[in-house]
Amino acid sequence: MTLRCEADTHHMHIRRALPVCLLLLGLLASRADAQFRVADPAPGESFHVELGMMFWKPGPGIIIGSDSLNAVDPAGVDFVQEFAIADKRFNEFRGVLKGGKHKLRVSHVDLHYNEAAVLQRTIVFGGRTFNINANATADVEWDVWRLAYEHDFVAMDRGLFGIILGANINHVVADLRATSGATTMTSLTDENVTVPTLGVIGRVYPHKNVSITAEFTGFKMPGFLARKLFDDENADAHLKDLDIYVTGSITRFFGIQGGYRWLTADYVLESDSGDLEMKGPYLGAMVRF
Repeated sequence: MTLRCEADTHHMHIRRALPVCLLLLGLLASRADAQFRVADPAPGESFHVELGMMFWKPGPGIIIGSDSLNAVDPAGVDFVQEFAIADKRFNEFRGVLKGGKHKLRVSHVDLHYNEAAVLQRTIVFGGRTFNINANATADVEWDVWRLAYEHDFVAMDRGLFGIILGANINHVVADLRATSGATTMTSLTDENVTVPTLGVIGRVYPHKNVSITAEFTGFKMPGFLARKLFDDENADAHLKDLDIYVTGSITRFFGIQGGYRWLTADYVLESDSGDLEMKGPYLGAMVRF
C-alpha cells in the first residue's frame, strides 16, 4: 500500500514537471535556431548598386503664370487645355547605392511637351489683340532631379520600413508664341525651384521574388524658409510625390517593375507661378550588383 502511494506520488511529480521541461526545451531550441539560422534575404534586397530605367506615361496638368502671361489669363495659362497636350511616354532613370540600412538614391526625368494649336479665344497682349484664329505654339519642359537618403529602421528578409530625406530639383521652362497676321507675341518663363522633402517607405514580400512598395515624400515649405531660399517675400512652394509599385526579381541581378506615380509641384516666385501635376502608370527594369 505504501509502495503504491509512493509510486503515484512519483508519477504525479513527473506529470507536473513534464510541461516545464518541454517549455524549457522549446526555448532552448528557439534560441539555438535563432543563433545558428543563416540569413535568407529576398533576391530584391541582395545588392549594393541598383540601376533602373522606367517608362512613364503620365497624364499632365500644367498651369503656369507670369507677368507676360497675365495678359493671356491672370490665373495662368492651362497649357493642357489650350494646346490639347496629350499623354506622352518619358524615360526615368533611377539609381540606388546601398550599405546595410542606409541608401543613397537618385532619379531623373525630363518631361517635355511641344505642341501647336489655333487659339480658341481672343487674347490681348502688349496692347495688341490676337483673334481666336491666331496660330500658337507652346514649348513646355519640367526637368526633375530627385536626390534622397533613405534609412530603413526596420530591415528584414521579407520587408522594410524607413524614412526618406531629400530634395527635388525642378527646372520649369515655358515658351509661348502666338502669331496673328504679321505680329508675333512671345512669353518665356524659366524657373529653378528646389524643394526639400521628407517621407516614408514601406515594403512587403508576399512571395520571395515579388515585393510591393509604397513611398510618399513631400514638403510644404514654410514662408520663412521660402523667403530665405528664393529671396522673395511672397515665395511659396509645395511638393508631393506618391509612388506605389510591384517588383518581380527574376534573379538577384535583374528585376522588372511596374507601378503608378503621382507627382505635384506648386510654386510662387516673384511674378511667376506654377501648378504642375503628372500622374500615371509606368513599367521598367533594373539591374543589380
